[in-house]
Amino acid sequence: FKILFIAWLTALVSTAGSLFFSEVMQFPPCSLCWYQRICMYPLVLIIGVALFSLDRKVLKYSLPLALIGWFFALYHNLLHWKIIPESAAPCRQGVACSTVYIDWLGFLTIPLMSLSGFTLILVLLMIFSKHTKNEVLNAQS
Repeated sequence: FKILFIAWLTALVSTAGSLFFSEVMQFPPCSLCWYQRICMYPLVLIIGVALFSLDRKVLKYSLPLALIGWFFALYHNLLHWKIIPESAAPCRQGVACSTVYIDWLGFLTIPLMSLSGFTLILVLLMIFSKHTKNEVLNAQS
C-alpha cells in the first residue's frame, strides 16, 4: 500500500497546489483547469478511503477520474504548446485556456504540473493493480 500512499499524496499535493494558485496567488482557473480539478479533487478522498480500508479495488473507482483528468490535462498542454489552435479552446468567457501564469525554468507551467500529477497517479495505480493481482495469484498457488 506504499504505492497507493504515494498516489494519494500526489493527488493531495495537486489539489493543494491548485487551491494555492487560485486562492492565494489569485490566478483564476480557466474552463480546462476546472475540468481537471473536478477529476483530481475526488481522488484525494477515493484513494484516501482505499488506504484506510485497505480496498484493493480502488482502481475501479479512481482510474476513470484519473484518465479523464489526464486527457483534459493533455489537451490543455497541447493548447499551451500551440499544437492545437487557440480557436479550439473551450474557454469562451473569463480566463483564456492559453493564459500562462507561471513558467518556471522556461517550461514548467500549471497545465504541465497537472499532466504530470495525473500521469504519476495513473502509473502508480497501474503498479498497485499489478502488485495486487500478483498477490492474489501467489495466494492461490
